[in-house]
Amino acid sequence: MTEAIYCFDTATVRFAIYPDGPEGDRVVAEISEDPLRDLFGATGGGDSLVAAYAAHRAGIGALAIQRHHQG
Repeated sequence: MTEAIYCFDTATVRFAIYPDGPEGDRVVAEISEDPLRDLFGATGGGDSLVAAYAAHRAGIGALAIQRHHQG
């Protein structure tokens, strides 16, 4: 299970990150369709995009946290 949803209006998958650990604030991040298709193998619609995120969530989440801390 993943805290991620496909948002048709923005063509992104939105997901939760916890930059300061599980007891810290929840931040909503997003990744666009292009990297999910080009880098992570998504080939279909919204379900495929969420599945690609879920399969690679550790790396995507780590990068999102890093970018969050950079400002």
